[in-house]
Amino acid sequence: MGRSILLIEDDLDFAQLVCISLREENFVVTTANDGVSGLELAQKGSFDLILLDLMLPGIDGLEVCRSIRASGDHTPLLMLTARDTELDRVLGLEVGADDYMPKTMGVRELVARVRAALRRSRAYGEEVDVDWLQRGDLQIHPGKREVLRGEETLELTAKEFDLLLHFAQNPGRVFSREDLLSSVWGYAYEGYQHTVNSHINRLRGKIEHDVSKPKYLLTVWGVGYKFNEQWEKQA
Repeated sequence: MGRSILLIEDDLDFAQLVCISLREENFVVTTANDGVSGLELAQKGSFDLILLDLMLPGIDGLEVCRSIRASGDHTPLLMLTARDTELDRVLGLEVGADDYMPKTMGVRELVARVRAALRRSRAYGEEVDVDWLQRGDLQIHPGKREVLRGEETLELTAKEFDLLLHFAQNPGRVFSREDLLSSVWGYAYEGYQHTVNSHINRLRGKIEHDVSKPKYLLTVWGVGYKFNEQWEKQA
C-alpha cells in the first residue's frame, strides 16, 4: 500500500488529473471538494501528506491550514493555487504550509514536490537518534516536537520548530537565508528571504530571555544566522 494523501481541491477537473497522476505513482488519494469537509477529513484521518487548494468554498485554504496546525498536526502540507502572487505565497508559508505551488507548474512537478516533501518528513524523523537535545536551558524533543525552556513548554509553529531543530543540530554553523529556505522549506524561494527573517524574529521572541540581546540565535551580519556554539553557557 502506498503513502496516503489528502487532496482538498474544488476544481474537479484538476483534482481528477492530480488523482490519476498520484495513483499511477502508487499513492493512495482521498479527496474533498470544499474546506469544511477537507478539514474534517484532515482532523479525523491519518495522512502522510495534504495537498490543499488556496481558494475553496466554505473555508478557504489559509483557514484550513491554520486549523490543522493549531491542532498540533504537523503532517506535510503543500498549498496549491491558481494565483502566484508574493502575498499569497508568503501568507501560505506563514500559516504553516510546507510548500506553495502554482497550478501552472504542471502535474509532473507537483508529484516531484510531493515526493520531496515526504522525503524531508522522513529525514526529520530519522536524523535525530536521541530522545532530546539540551541547549542551555532549552530542551528540544524531536519525536514529540516539543520545546521546553526550563519547565515552561514553548508553543512553536511547525516551521519555528523545524528552524530551531535545524539550528540546534548544527551549533556554530552559519546559514544564509537561502540555505535555510532550501533546508527547512525545501526549495529556494528567490526573493522570499524576508520569510526567514520573520520566522527568526518570532522564534527569538519565544526562546530568548531578551530579544534585544539574543544568546541562542545569533545574527552574522552580511551572511545569515547561527546557533550559538557556546550554548552551554547560556543556561
